[in-house]
Amino acid sequence: MSEQNPWKTLSSRKIYENPWIRVREDQVLRPDGSPGIYGVIEAKVATGVVALTEKREVYLVGQYRYPTKHYSWEIIEGGAEPNEAPLQAVKRELREEAGLEAGSWEALGSEVHLSNCFSAEVAYLYIARDLKVVPKQPDVTEVLDVRCVPFADALKMVDSGEIKDAMSIMALLRTARALHL
Repeated sequence: MSEQNPWKTLSSRKIYENPWIRVREDQVLRPDGSPGIYGVIEAKVATGVVALTEKREVYLVGQYRYPTKHYSWEIIEGGAEPNEAPLQAVKRELREEAGLEAGSWEALGSEVHLSNCFSAEVAYLYIARDLKVVPKQPDVTEVLDVRCVPFADALKMVDSGEIKDAMSIMALLRTARALHL
């Protein structure tokens, strides 16, 4: 099987845009040669961090997620601003959401594609260690609860389905592998 692109883009137009996402519709020739459309959501680069204490506890953020209409426990996450490197963005998010800075950072593998059937969104995941408390600076759109739980409990939250957020699941499982758990 070929890894070549079997789709041909004939044209592209912006359907909708706001500060967080852009939706475009492409006129395409499908792999079978027939005409069609493909809707694509483009987003800021996403970032996430497993903030890990010396006692192997992890900081989780709880917030209501409007699209799913559910309260969600997650790792610290956010989006990079235009021309902002993912590591700089995640450092900013750690400070804003959890009131933490880290002395040590480790990438959790390469980029991940969050929902590549209709979205071009990519994410970068990190472990942060050597944490120190700094003033929180939450975004005006966020009402957050922050708690620190044993890493093993966070993994149980993944297994039980209490943590449903894809970036959090990937980051916590990648961290478990990095820690050889």
